[in-house]
Amino acid sequence: MGHPVERESGETARSQLPPGQRLQRGWPVTHYGPVPKFRPERWEFRVFGATADGGKHCWNHEEFTSLPYATVVADLHCVTKFSMVGAEWGGIPARTILEMAPPAPTVTHVMVWAEYGFSSNLRLSDFASDSTIFATHKDGELLTAEHGFPLRLIVPHLYAWKGPKWVRGVEYMTTDRRGFWEERGYHNIGDPWKEQRYSYQEEPGDGPEL
Repeated sequence: MGHPVERESGETARSQLPPGQRLQRGWPVTHYGPVPKFRPERWEFRVFGATADGGKHCWNHEEFTSLPYATVVADLHCVTKFSMVGAEWGGIPARTILEMAPPAPTVTHVMVWAEYGFSSNLRLSDFASDSTIFATHKDGELLTAEHGFPLRLIVPHLYAWKGPKWVRGVEYMTTDRRGFWEERGYHNIGDPWKEQRYSYQEEPGDGPEL
């Protein structure tokens, strides 16, 4: 599915990086905790919380990977200061999930849940972006387990921790609350162009109300 895309020159790519980032050749493996073992017969993707119909929506692995496939060419910016540019991500757009399992009108944020209870919160507007995608492939190749197989979220306009590996579901929320790294000192929004790396940089309105 898909084909590798032509990369920009190093000088051009570097000029387009967010502040404080460096151009990365290759794709380092970064994550917290062990790599989970994929068991397709047990795998399920869930959408729950404040759904429009009040119910839970579920897909098994075969059903989820049969949803309409799309590609997005986008960068990945890690908070550890490396940036990988011009990758082609293939998978299921987040907008497709929003259309198939609509949120209630009062939903403002989502929590993306992954293996081992890992979580990352996003504003609904960030989740609904045209470039946000549940990726199964990179540059036409299936993701490896170390890079998030069978499913990882890519949110190109935010730091990469906002797109968890090994995703299992999405919770619709009517109020914001912090995810795993956000509870441990990372910025609640995570915009790389504003260098929103850590919670001490937050301004009023950036985080959940106390």
